[in-house]
Amino acid sequence: MKAMILAAGKGERMRPLTLTTPKPLVRAGGVPLIEYHLRALAACGFTEIVINHAWLGQQIEDYLGDGSRYGVSIQYSPEGEPLETGGGIFRALPLLGDSAFLVVNGDIWTDYDFSVLHQPIAGLAHLVLADNPAHHPTGDFSLVDGQVHDGQPDTPKLTYSGIAVLHPHLFEGCAAGAFKLAPLLRTAMAQGQVTGEHLSGHWVDVGTHERLAEVETLIEASR
Repeated sequence: MKAMILAAGKGERMRPLTLTTPKPLVRAGGVPLIEYHLRALAACGFTEIVINHAWLGQQIEDYLGDGSRYGVSIQYSPEGEPLETGGGIFRALPLLGDSAFLVVNGDIWTDYDFSVLHQPIAGLAHLVLADNPAHHPTGDFSLVDGQVHDGQPDTPKLTYSGIAVLHPHLFEGCAAGAFKLAPLLRTAMAQGQVTGEHLSGHWVDVGTHERLAEVETLIEASR
């Protein structure tokens, strides 16, 4: 199974760091965020990696190279102008093949075990959902008996972690350009085509300087 790391975000809330450094190369514990993903993916048997980029994207290619020093092979999907999550994945589909693939946001930090996703999925998508962080207390989707639902009444919601396995068929009918992933997922949920799991362990959406400091604290505590 191939894996895609989404690395095209501009990281405007993390300025001035991201004025000269692409967000996935921002360091936590002395290591770029995206490097944690590459190490974890390689350890779990994901050796064919696709990375999209836009803002300062050449820096990402220059730093990571072909991935050989991490034990992986990296292909890049440059966007120029950001295509949002859905559009970015759609553009990269020719590099990802005809089978389901793992996708992970490049600006999260987690100790999640990616190896559990190295298996076929039933449906069009499998989402990893996390406990709601303080900055997103209402959550995104409900998880009931392994199925993910949107707006399930009287059911607590969890937050989409930015980790998923997606099948290319999820994007049938889409056209090139910028578009969001969430509407595609909601349509698939309504058809009963989205499974899910509850993430156990640490997970931080590194969207602000404060959350970057939270990651630094977690890394220091684990050493």
